[in-house]
Amino acid sequence: MVSNRTRFWILIGLVTISGFSQGMLLPLIAVILEQNGISSSVNGIHATGLYIGILLSSPFMEKPLRRFGYKAIILFGGALVFVSLALFPFWQALWFWFMLRVAVGIGDQILHFGTQTWITASSDPQNRGRSIAYYGLFFSVGFTLGPLMTNLLEFGIFVPFLLSSFLSFMVWLLLLRVRNEKPQTEHATAYGTSSWKRFGRSIRLAWPAFLPPLAYGFLEATLHGIFPVYGMRIGHDVNMLSFIIPSFAAASLFSQIPLGILSDHIGRKKVILTVVTGGIAAFLLAAAFEGSIPWLFASFALGGIFVGSLFSLGISYMTDLLPKELLPAGNILCGMSFSIGSILGPFLSGFVLDLWPDLSFFYVIVSLLVVVLTAIFLYKPLPLEKKQAAPS
Repeated sequence: MVSNRTRFWILIGLVTISGFSQGMLLPLIAVILEQNGISSSVNGIHATGLYIGILLSSPFMEKPLRRFGYKAIILFGGALVFVSLALFPFWQALWFWFMLRVAVGIGDQILHFGTQTWITASSDPQNRGRSIAYYGLFFSVGFTLGPLMTNLLEFGIFVPFLLSSFLSFMVWLLLLRVRNEKPQTEHATAYGTSSWKRFGRSIRLAWPAFLPPLAYGFLEATLHGIFPVYGMRIGHDVNMLSFIIPSFAAASLFSQIPLGILSDHIGRKKVILTVVTGGIAAFLLAAAFEGSIPWLFASFALGGIFVGSLFSLGISYMTDLLPKELLPAGNILCGMSFSIGSILGPFLSGFVLDLWPDLSFFYVIVSLLVVVLTAIFLYKPLPLEKKQAAPS
């Protein structure tokens, strides 16, 4: 059996491959469906399959984890991912691909819940923050590299799917050498202890904190799932689009830690309002110069620097606003908000493209960010909440 340190890096490897497969699927399938003449609205609805799988499976992770242990559920989730990826090129039917996307979403959610909980539970308290930082960093690295797989379509539809499935399988095999463990009760309750009343109270106290994760999910799914379709329609080459899309996630790697530190000093609300304003400016720039590859690359990178950290900032803001007994419910709601945004993004963007084909795709993103900015700006904590909230 392997050491704890080796186990940590095996888990990080699984997370990286998971990010890689998610980052690959959205633009790859969007390009294939567009080349086959599928409408952008159907393309957008189809892209929600991954996040429907994530959303549906989220409330049911805790009991299997406690019964079977970390290794067992991670192996199951990882196997569901690489088997589903391998099946894509063998039958190109819309409904079949949608079901496979749902299966990948379920597998990824199981994998993420198991690895994140295992890393958190087994890390020393003084190193826990650094361990989770590695977790987020390597997922983003995988997600950044995934869209590059669209370049392999020129060698045949089998190549990108089977290659990603093979990579997932190779990392999955490493987990077989790891000894299974079962979580202590306190590490397994995030998905099992919150009633609907607790969810309702969490939403009432901290609803602005759930908007940034929703907006990030909307952005991530839309940029990866619908922008390739739009980019092809306005005359850009698929290979160039595969380099533009990852610039959003890549740029966010440089700003996440500095923005987190800044929010500790001047308050979460101020930082969120600032980055959302910067995101609006970045995507207005993209709309104005969408015909230029260099300008698109620059605006995507600028957008990533500003709004690429919305998910983590939202979680921190939620932690400020909720009492400790509601933090498990708050974490679930942040994840669900991300999934809802990821489902709405491709659907609404594809619908707008079909309804107003001459309207710039980027105005959909700008409109959402304006709504989020206004809602958070107008939010005023109730007297009861002010006792629990950090300075904002």
